[in-house]
Amino acid sequence: CPHARSTGPDSTSNKAKTPVHRVANQQLRRPVPTVDADLTHRKHAIIETVFADLIDGPLAHIPSGRFPANCAWVLCAAIAHNLLRAAGTVVGGTHAVARGATLRRNLVNTPARFARPAGRPVLHLPAHWPWQKQWNTLWSKVIGTAMRPPQPA
Repeated sequence: CPHARSTGPDSTSNKAKTPVHRVANQQLRRPVPTVDADLTHRKHAIIETVFADLIDGPLAHIPSGRFPANCAWVLCAAIAHNLLRAAGTVVGGTHAVARGATLRRNLVNTPARFARPAGRPVLHLPAHWPWQKQWNTLWSKVIGTAMRPPQPA
């Protein structure tokens, strides 16, 4: 309220006022070489991207207000995030640095059909799927050559 005033001993009128621009300028004048400052900034940017991936992904759906359930959810989210990042690194190319949503859309949400003809599991992939090469690379590097990658339907 513009008419309300604090007149007690903690009043802002009694405190010494430091201009905000002086504090900001002091923080900018640190004796850090430019290369080190750039590395620190890049590391900070990387962790901000990781936090954004987690907040936009699995942490957006924390299930309850109970602490143990949320702890379990965060642990599973961290494991899934690390596995997803590892899958992107295995595939390589643009997937190595892609956001979590892109990796989930391209590699995890596979438009495939699972069948068991003659009791043998078969995964049918779409014929003209744009990420088929990357998915087959992931399959062959993770599963190995013991099983051949699924063929397009």
